[in-house]
Amino acid sequence: MESIKKLNVLRLTGFIMTQSPLPQLVKAGKIAARVMSEVESEITPKTKIITICTLAERKIIEYGGRPAFPCNVSVDHIAAHYTSPVGDTSLIPESGLVKVDLGVQIDGYIVDIARTLDMDGTLEGFVYATYDALHEAIEAFVPGTSLGEIGKTIESVIKAYGLRPIRNLTGHNIERWRLHAGKHVPNVKTRGTGKVQVGEVYAIEPFATSGAGTVINSDLIYIFANTGNDSPLEGTTEKLRLHLRKKYGSLPFAARWIGTTSKDVDLVKELRNLLKHKAIRAFPVQVSKKGRPVSQTEHTVFVSEKGPVILTA
Repeated sequence: MESIKKLNVLRLTGFIMTQSPLPQLVKAGKIAARVMSEVESEITPKTKIITICTLAERKIIEYGGRPAFPCNVSVDHIAAHYTSPVGDTSLIPESGLVKVDLGVQIDGYIVDIARTLDMDGTLEGFVYATYDALHEAIEAFVPGTSLGEIGKTIESVIKAYGLRPIRNLTGHNIERWRLHAGKHVPNVKTRGTGKVQVGEVYAIEPFATSGAGTVINSDLIYIFANTGNDSPLEGTTEKLRLHLRKKYGSLPFAARWIGTTSKDVDLVKELRNLLKHKAIRAFPVQVSKKGRPVSQTEHTVFVSEKGPVILTA
């Protein structure tokens, strides 16, 4: 009886290593691929970025999933973590690179997908660099392969295009309710990163730039996540802390997702209070160090005994 209880706990936490992807992962992957395809067709010059973000999130729900994190729409030198704030007036540009990164979860089982669009055809090398790097990396994703060696593969492909991989952004393994579960898929050759194992799920996401090959945090913050800090606070701040814990659990959420019917609540102030008390953490918008364009391509794969299964194809 005790062994059965332990097995059930493992199943609930998503740590059972299976030989094939669970149905929830398969369904989430199909939803992610469908939504990405439909959203891509809506990305045209002068479209509001907030329209794209909300469209992606709405379609995920319509097709039977839930957003695993806010839809990111990052333009040119913005590499990651840009999702529209309330009232965002920024538009899709007529030229440059537009990256769409979205995640789908079903019962805590998560997939992650991203694509880059070259708006006027002048930066197609960036798109091909990360696309080719991703697919060569996926081919290498077999049990026992060093993650650092996969990083070497990504690096060599991107450099062949005359670009630099972004070394301080990585892919990541995914577990139930954990978008970033501990292992990293580097975009450059790296030592001591561990090996690919059967039953694991990974988001592989090469980033390429013509800049320095690193990103830095900007002052903009639109995405947050709860921490494990359970210390009670006071008043409205405590009510918000409990609300966020109940509604979003361990997964990231957007400031624009938080609604309030009271005009007396200063949401920005309350979020600052939660950050101050380490009840939540922030995901600053990340930009390339020298302000140069960035591309990104991403799929989520399941590792079977025979090799990778692309969930988001």
